[in-house]
Amino acid sequence: MTTLPADQTSRPEVREVRNQPPDLRPYNAFTADVALVEGVAREGAAWDHDHLVEIGVLAGSEESWDHSRRAERNLPVLHPYDRFGNRVDVVELDPSWHHLLGTAIAHGMHSVPWTAPEGGHVARVARFGLWSQVNAGVMCPVSMTTAVVPALRRAAPHLAEEWEPALTRTDYETVALSGMAMTERQGGSDVRANVSRAEPLGGDRYAIWGHKWFCSYPPCDIFLVLAHTDAGLSCFLVERGPGLEFQRLKDKLGSRSLPSSEVEFHGIEGRLVGEEGRGVPAIIQMVNQTRMDCIIGAVAGLRSGTTHAVHHTRHRTAFGRRLADQPAMANVLADLAIESEAATHTALRLARAYDAGDVDAGEAAFRRLGTAIEKYWICKRSAAHAAEALECLGGNGYVEDSGMPLVYRDSILNGIWEGSGNVAALDVLRAMAKSPEAVTAFMAECRLAEGADARLDAHLDAVEAQVTALWRTEDPQDVEYGARTLVEDMAVALQASMMVRHAPAASADAFCAGRLGDGGRVYGTLPAGLDTAAIIDRALAV
Repeated sequence: MTTLPADQTSRPEVREVRNQPPDLRPYNAFTADVALVEGVAREGAAWDHDHLVEIGVLAGSEESWDHSRRAERNLPVLHPYDRFGNRVDVVELDPSWHHLLGTAIAHGMHSVPWTAPEGGHVARVARFGLWSQVNAGVMCPVSMTTAVVPALRRAAPHLAEEWEPALTRTDYETVALSGMAMTERQGGSDVRANVSRAEPLGGDRYAIWGHKWFCSYPPCDIFLVLAHTDAGLSCFLVERGPGLEFQRLKDKLGSRSLPSSEVEFHGIEGRLVGEEGRGVPAIIQMVNQTRMDCIIGAVAGLRSGTTHAVHHTRHRTAFGRRLADQPAMANVLADLAIESEAATHTALRLARAYDAGDVDAGEAAFRRLGTAIEKYWICKRSAAHAAEALECLGGNGYVEDSGMPLVYRDSILNGIWEGSGNVAALDVLRAMAKSPEAVTAFMAECRLAEGADARLDAHLDAVEAQVTALWRTEDPQDVEYGARTLVEDMAVALQASMMVRHAPAASADAFCAGRLGDGGRVYGTLPAGLDTAAIIDRALAV
């Protein structure tokens, strides 16, 4: 074996680090996202700008990233019993988890839609999305705590009056957190196959017996639970306590910092939410809000991947040029960037519909269909986007320290949570059949960009022809078979309309060219003649 002379082992070039990008952090995750800054102001939450700048500093700090890494590394542990054999059902969580969740609560990411005088949902898209880029796991209890409020307001006002003050507190020590428990082993998304039972105790109180296959965040204070009474599947508010027994925590692919559990109910008391036998309509208000949060979470993943890819390639050279300046890489980066920007504009527009939907029937109709469509599409785009962004970092992106493996693992969850792809696509068909006015509102929104781009105009005509053909199809199986194709085309129609109206010309042109024109099947196959440099410059303003 040959060894180097002692004087050569200490040469400077052996230890010198060259051609590695500087750490992105610290940076302001809000001000670096130009599309987000513009969209928040446009859609009605300019009043939250200074607060979002503050959150952006936190989201882009090394301290927050360190907390996320610790929370992901030190996984939650369930302790069903204490050392004496008493049932306790305690989940041990790393202090960094509490720091991250406590920060989300302190900044009203769970409560701003219900406490802001206007634009609360728009502000929440930004707050929730920025903090999701730090750690997606902690946003699950944040999401469910937000979502339980409209469900209680509509189906059980007396319970809303009792619980809403605690659910909207911004003090982590005293806030009440909410979860949900819907699916069972044998049914999954088919909740009508549930077998859990609720036996009347008098008044609105019932004893619940049974199980749930997924119950996220066991430390929650309350849960909305589905169980059968003699009248059918019903919804109940259950407070955590004796009779709610967590069996084990799921060993999940992603969002590993979040404890997700299997749970059994042993006669625990629940209070009826809504009418007996009307459990799905009661809980669907919560589900609709959490579906919107799937969109926000997916948007955050798209943004995170774009940020990592652009930053790395701006500071890494190969063959004498920065990676970001090389044509093949510029195509990839621009494609990733327009995907992220289109999703951002779309999420913010949907949020405005959530803000206005309770008083504007047209906005409510647009919200119903638009959420279902974009939940399918944006979540579907996330995993491939994360993989492509990771690849921009090469081998560095495959290493945990880069942060990209976490982005990739978490990219899959939002497409599954609250209905996987087929469930979401079929929900679009149901919404269209049940509420034709939603189709009218959705297409009217898309048509606001009419005349600005011939490719978009042609696509909108094609979508309307598809919808017309749908109503004429006699075989329901044929309709379901083509559900994904229709939903994809509708989703891209809305995103292209948003880009044409609100993005710079270079970005809008690239989106229409890549999604409605001659683009390829994977990221990085935009047609020639686009201003990729302008798109990449806009993608990360640091």
